[in-house]
Amino acid sequence: MTALREYERLESGGIWRADADAQRRDVTVSFGNATLVITDGAGRPLTHWSLAAIHRQNPHERPAIFAPGEDAEEALEIDDDLMIGAIEKVRKTLAKQRPQRGKLRQMITLGILAGTTALAVFWLPDALTRQTVSVVPMVKRTEIGATVLGHVQRLTGPRCRNEEGSAALDQLHKRLFGNDAAGQIVVLPKLTQGSFALAGRIILLDRRVIENADDPAVPAGYIVAAAAARQATDPLAAVLQAVGLGKTVGLLTTGDLPSDSLIDFARQVTEAEPAFPATKPMIEAFQAAQIPTSPFAYARDATGLRTQDLIARDPYAERDEPEIMSDADWVRLQGICNS
Repeated sequence: MTALREYERLESGGIWRADADAQRRDVTVSFGNATLVITDGAGRPLTHWSLAAIHRQNPHERPAIFAPGEDAEEALEIDDDLMIGAIEKVRKTLAKQRPQRGKLRQMITLGILAGTTALAVFWLPDALTRQTVSVVPMVKRTEIGATVLGHVQRLTGPRCRNEEGSAALDQLHKRLFGNDAAGQIVVLPKLTQGSFALAGRIILLDRRVIENADDPAVPAGYIVAAAAARQATDPLAAVLQAVGLGKTVGLLTTGDLPSDSLIDFARQVTEAEPAFPATKPMIEAFQAAQIPTSPFAYARDATGLRTQDLIARDPYAERDEPEIMSDADWVRLQGICNS
């Protein structure tokens, strides 16, 4: 569901560029699931912007220039008054949905008065992290995820966005999670972990997972594994553990998390070794997505020794799985990082 139902079918033209040096392109702009969807003339998605993170670079001027974040090089020019007004209204609506400082302070004060003694003894960083994770709304999660993604791209290079490959990736996202599933998959030039889930339903994927695979079940497996890890451990909790107690308290009390506090976490994302949940929830996630576990298991470990449980319990070991993607889309996906 988009932020305001009245804009679900609103579209307009625009001029988009991927970065400061990129050629400007005519595009179509429309609202998606918590995102602004930018497509080319053939209706193929070029990118999705988090509505919560959109920044206007020239207030009160025409044409309006928007970016996916304050520090982003990507930009979108819109001259349609209705679309400009809609984007501004959605941004204001999302801002109102963020935790209000007064209400948060009131909640904290009541909590302190109700259990001062208990808190003095048992209030540990882990408990504070759990409390913060439980109250941060999806709008703020999406904003944090988009900010981390921006920092990650400064370390890895910009996301791969070949037009045909991006359209195939969008189809793969729908195949794995459903046509109406929120979130996005972002292919990066280099990601040691292979795949990783950020707050705001963003899944990162290493280009080598796609380019070195003979079967689309391999990148599909990495994507589903990251989604399973997201179910096992809230991605926001990992962010809060990285930024520390002070920043966690700041997010809980003010609703703000400074962008520069996420730089170290972004570095951890790019350098950490692969980590996935236990076998049972992993297999359940693969079954829900209707993909086999063996291709992913052998991609993780060519000998199969460290992933033998995934191989032995492959739900499609003795039967054919539903098609993951067509041969043509698979070829397009493998070229997503081609300029």
